[in-house]
Amino acid sequence: MRKRVVCLASDEQEIQNFTSEFAEDLEVWYFDNPTNFLSWLAKGEYFDAIFNSATLTSPLGLNLIRTLKKDIGIKEPVFWLTNDAVSSNLETLLAEAGVSDIFSQNPEKEKLLTRLDYLSHSGKTAALQSKKNPYAYKNPIGKRIFDVLVSVTALLCLSPLFLLLALLVKLESKGPAFYYSYRVGTGYRTFRFWKFRSMRPNADKMLASMKNLNQYQKSSVEEPTQQFTSLCTACAAAGTMCQNQLIDGHGKPVCEKQYKVAKRAENGAAFIKIANDPRITKIGMFLRNTSLDELPQLYNVLRGDMSIVGNRPLPLYEAEKITTDQFAARFIAPAGITGLWQVSKRGKGGNMSEEERKELDIEYAKSFSLKKDLQIILKTFPALFQKENV
Repeated sequence: MRKRVVCLASDEQEIQNFTSEFAEDLEVWYFDNPTNFLSWLAKGEYFDAIFNSATLTSPLGLNLIRTLKKDIGIKEPVFWLTNDAVSSNLETLLAEAGVSDIFSQNPEKEKLLTRLDYLSHSGKTAALQSKKNPYAYKNPIGKRIFDVLVSVTALLCLSPLFLLLALLVKLESKGPAFYYSYRVGTGYRTFRFWKFRSMRPNADKMLASMKNLNQYQKSSVEEPTQQFTSLCTACAAAGTMCQNQLIDGHGKPVCEKQYKVAKRAENGAAFIKIANDPRITKIGMFLRNTSLDELPQLYNVLRGDMSIVGNRPLPLYEAEKITTDQFAARFIAPAGITGLWQVSKRGKGGNMSEEERKELDIEYAKSFSLKKDLQIILKTFPALFQKENV
């Protein structure tokens, strides 16, 4: 039976060469960004090893390996593939991150398979068990204890307020007092996300006709996506030809980078936020402006779906647009009720761009700690009294 291995790389040609060489011995699953891989991993798919040929600093590189080994806790071996010279310091860095062995991009077949057999044997039982027990992000123990203590205390103390708000929601409009939608959190895991209902019962059906009101939507004055040039701006300024070119429907060469940027613009903004949303009820407006609609997420925190502080879990239609290497790192962090971007501009009267929000999410993912969480919580209370209707 062929072993199943995961290849992480941004160069498709490298993967094709690897797959062709080991087709008879290995079943190769290829991922070019961490979001898709973490989503696949969360489904409980088993594998025998990971082969990583990404650069050290890319989203598929060293930080992802650390997360897989230390936070998610995978037991399967990780092989680092590179054609560059590896210094003793780099070997130490890779070993500390969890890399089991280092091979060239074109490894000797028998040597690699022998090493794979040896290293994957002890982890086979755990790999097969992952079909029933999908890998999940593990919060640092201090952060998890803090989350449980805060959520239990808050749920007990606020239970009379919960009853009052639920009654007010039901009195204004027909429908349940609580509302859940599926959100994408840490590791691209999907869960039920609870809130007090603040919108009319048919709000989801109205969304498609209101996307032109999205405050994250890019300006309509941008150039049409069909108007390409054979050189992207960066290459034209440098006086060089684009390294990766595609052929459009008219047989003309276009820069791959330029094409991808245009397609992202064509697909619309990743986040959706509508100012003065007409779907919101009167009591819903009050709940949102005071952030009381978020209180049921304390139940999500108690369950372990979320943390008190983290990156906001995203609706499916938003999460599926953030799968590029540049922004997928925001999913390698706890999902939370409040976070860095909420306290950075919310309530200060200024609009936050989509790019700013993504960058703040990534900043938190790289540097979160209990101390930083406490600082964000202290800043959250003033931000509740926001000046804009979002």
